[in-house]
Amino acid sequence: MSSSNKPLPLGGNTPSTSTNANKSLSFLHASRLPEYLRRALNVPQMDLDYTFWQMIYLCRSPSRVYRTTKYHKQTKNQWARDDPGFVTILVLFMTCSSIAYAVAFHRTGFGTILRSILYSVFIEFGLLGIIIASINWWLSNTYLRIDSASSSVGIVEQKVEWLYAFDVHCNSFFPLFLMLYIVQYLLLLLILRQSLISVLISNSLYAFALSYYCYITFLGFDVLPFLQHTVIFLYPVALIGAICVLLTIVRVNISHILIHAYYG
Repeated sequence: MSSSNKPLPLGGNTPSTSTNANKSLSFLHASRLPEYLRRALNVPQMDLDYTFWQMIYLCRSPSRVYRTTKYHKQTKNQWARDDPGFVTILVLFMTCSSIAYAVAFHRTGFGTILRSILYSVFIEFGLLGIIIASINWWLSNTYLRIDSASSSVGIVEQKVEWLYAFDVHCNSFFPLFLMLYIVQYLLLLLILRQSLISVLISNSLYAFALSYYCYITFLGFDVLPFLQHTVIFLYPVALIGAICVLLTIVRVNISHILIHAYYG
């Protein structure tokens, strides 16, 4: 490879080819979404071992998961996953969880269970995830990118891929799913009681789950070398904590409100 195309510290090419390189990468990233969706229907192509490894370490050591993201960028020239296995397994888990909740609250009609699954997967995970990912993607590209003009000479300007922003949401959502779908389900008999301890456990569970979501989101964007001031993704933690403390003081049980809204 000639010296004119030698990779630079942030993964770009020399200034003489930066415009064409940016156009090529933008087209490439845009064309990967249909391929990503096609692979979601082909289970044998999914790397399920790596998927389960990620899920385990998102709970044990999430920073380790994002260290592998740098390697993925070096080998495949994109920050986002090209394997839909993570989303597929997560959707499967959410489907089973929705069925379990419907059965627990005696909503066993086929239409009721189907509505519960569709709402959980397409609204709570899908639609809200798309909205959050889009906001984070816009915020990162608009305000958090390091100005290449004021940084080292020869570094091409990079942008956050939307699919990567959605990946970050998926990573952040998995521990939240475990806490607010699985752990909450196991504690239903306790947290749905009319007592202060039930309110405290319920609201603490939501505070921790939402705060951990923000923390993993922060790690996901902090690993990108062309972003700065990513600590902004941790700012909602203070608001989450304040709201949960206030709700606990006035004895408002978040689990009680949401579960009765869903299942009556």
